[in-house]
Amino acid sequence: MTPLSIVGAPTSAASFAPGQELAPAALRSAQLLPALRRRGFTVHDAGDLPLVRWQPDRAHRSAQNLPAVIDAITETAARVAAAVTAGHRTMVIGGNCTLALGSVAGHQVSQQSVGLLYVDLHTDLNTPSSTSDGALDWMGVAHLLGLEGSLPSLASSVGPIPLLRPEDLVFLGTDVNSGTEWERDQLEALQLRHLDWQTVAADPEASARQALAWLNTHDRLLIHLDADVIDFIDLPLSENTSRNLGLTLDQTSRLLTVLCGDPRFAGITLAEINPLHGAEDGSTLRSFVEALADALAAAALTPGPTAVSGGPVR
Repeated sequence: MTPLSIVGAPTSAASFAPGQELAPAALRSAQLLPALRRRGFTVHDAGDLPLVRWQPDRAHRSAQNLPAVIDAITETAARVAAAVTAGHRTMVIGGNCTLALGSVAGHQVSQQSVGLLYVDLHTDLNTPSSTSDGALDWMGVAHLLGLEGSLPSLASSVGPIPLLRPEDLVFLGTDVNSGTEWERDQLEALQLRHLDWQTVAADPEASARQALAWLNTHDRLLIHLDADVIDFIDLPLSENTSRNLGLTLDQTSRLLTVLCGDPRFAGITLAEINPLHGAEDGSTLRSFVEALADALAAAALTPGPTAVSGGPVR
């Protein structure tokens, strides 16, 4: 059976408001771990980081709660690295999109090239100077790439800048019109490869195959799944309540099934799930868990990338 380590990161420090810090406990209550075991995984629970609830940071308005965000990223990276060294695939259940930095850094100890499949309605290419809200959870990719205007203390908290190059990244399910002008400029200037949500919705399997082909030289592939890629009307779970935008839960599961079926698939990060937005009886979250576990089942049939302990590869 394929070993899969679960790392809980109950933090909303980088968010626009509280709620996402509840996701790891809620996902466990929705029987995520038993669902993964039924699909053929040997599940290792690495436990949860300390819970951190969002609060307004009036002293640092353009990068709110930065120290708490860095703490969550660095601890996530350490726990992921331990799992990778043990030869496990990983699942980070959060929490904010900034956790992608910790997941990427943790997998780079494998001494294998890492590619990131970023399944998100947004590109998260903002910096503190490109937006006025100071919410770091839509600045994570900018810091992965070390873009101009990113914060050195955040970008370098888990490794040398940049953690990824533009060619290591593919966006899936984006709505570029929901981003800032700065983000659209970066997509064009860096020639970042992306498929919008309409394209993915029309054919999730073909979109997944295209994304995998774009990253065909990478040894190890990570998936970052922001719940807001799923239309809030179809599945009201995300922090961002965008309606009539994005994929259905079924389309998301179909996309993930192909991505997870690639033998290079090494880990997934779940982000921006707010359990308070779902049905009171927990059925919304249970539907998500079952669809996610079905998609991941493809990975239970393959051994995954081989880990070689060391340092990051460029």
